[in-house]
Amino acid sequence: MKKSVGIVFFLMGINFSFAQSTTDFIYKADAFFKTYVTDGSVNYKAVKKNKTDLLDLKTMLATQTVAKENTKEYQAFWINAYNISVIDGVVANYPIKSPLDVAGFFDKITYKIGGTNITLNDIENKKLRAEFPKEARFHFVLVCAGLGCPPIINTAYKAATLDHQLTQQTKKAINNPSFIMVEKNKVKISQLFEWYKKDFLQKDASVTDFINRYKTEKLPEGAKVGYYSYDWRLNETK
Repeated sequence: MKKSVGIVFFLMGINFSFAQSTTDFIYKADAFFKTYVTDGSVNYKAVKKNKTDLLDLKTMLATQTVAKENTKEYQAFWINAYNISVIDGVVANYPIKSPLDVAGFFDKITYKIGGTNITLNDIENKKLRAEFPKEARFHFVLVCAGLGCPPIINTAYKAATLDHQLTQQTKKAINNPSFIMVEKNKVKISQLFEWYKKDFLQKDASVTDFINRYKTEKLPEGAKVGYYSYDWRLNETK
């Protein structure tokens, strides 16, 4: 009986330690974004000058893991991990004008997260899209460092508020006249909707239907929809 009680307390200790470590990570990530992100832009110069803040987050990411069964915690963790790693990738090569200036920025360069080395593309496509194929809102919170991306926010994504944050960022992007351009019966939308079209058709009959779910002023019925070129210029604080 005593042995069983000891095992229970041991396991409780592990769970408490895990919860504490994830809380610490979210706290530090939140402080990091608040310090270096303003109005959807990142102060990469300041991050590079004060490397300790980024290094602390990288150290935590290197060993931290979250079980898929803890859905919201898992999703929030990998969204934060992606956005932090993108910033890390830019800072490692700064100054640059675009993430595309760095060979293999998305598909070759790896980051140590949860004890394994992983690329940005694998975070997006294997850790998030493959595991949750019906969650198209990911595309509005994973920020690729280009001005064409939906804007990065100055707070960490958190399990308790994740659904609200996903919806809020989706609405913010879709209701931005620079992201969805409407001129009479012609509509130009981001190439994001072209590249990941199947994601937006998981719950809707068309990309237009998806957009109209979040758009305050609906797209004109029968509008001619086209795509504008993605803006890969760096989302840097000026």
